[in-house]
Amino acid sequence: MAGLKVRLDGGRQLRAGLAEIEGGINDLKAAHREAADIAANASAALAPSVSGNLRRTIRAAGTKTAGVIRAGTKRVPYAGPIHWGWQRRNITGAFFLSDGARNSEGRWIRVYEDHLEKLVNKL
Repeated sequence: MAGLKVRLDGGRQLRAGLAEIEGGINDLKAAHREAADIAANASAALAPSVSGNLRRTIRAAGTKTAGVIRAGTKRVPYAGPIHWGWQRRNITGAFFLSDGARNSEGRWIRVYEDHLEKLVNKL
């Protein structure tokens, strides 16, 4: 199962235009972070839980170019095998990050629509 990706045609031009507006790029980072937060919360609800440690490591970040969801830490190194699976260890993938992002798509797409509309109006 491949990861969920959304493509914005003209994203590079949009970022270049936003760089000319005071705070424009930071507004885009905020949109990425807000959207990633929605997907991260949905993913945490789907994460398999024995102790709850894995769920607590799911976090979101926003950059100039993307919203990112991460899971796992040095103390919880098994996030990847739980998500993707590990055939040699007979672990079937749970795909909780991908499914959470996909299931919450309608909510985080609206975040992008609202933020982009505000930013385009600034341009």
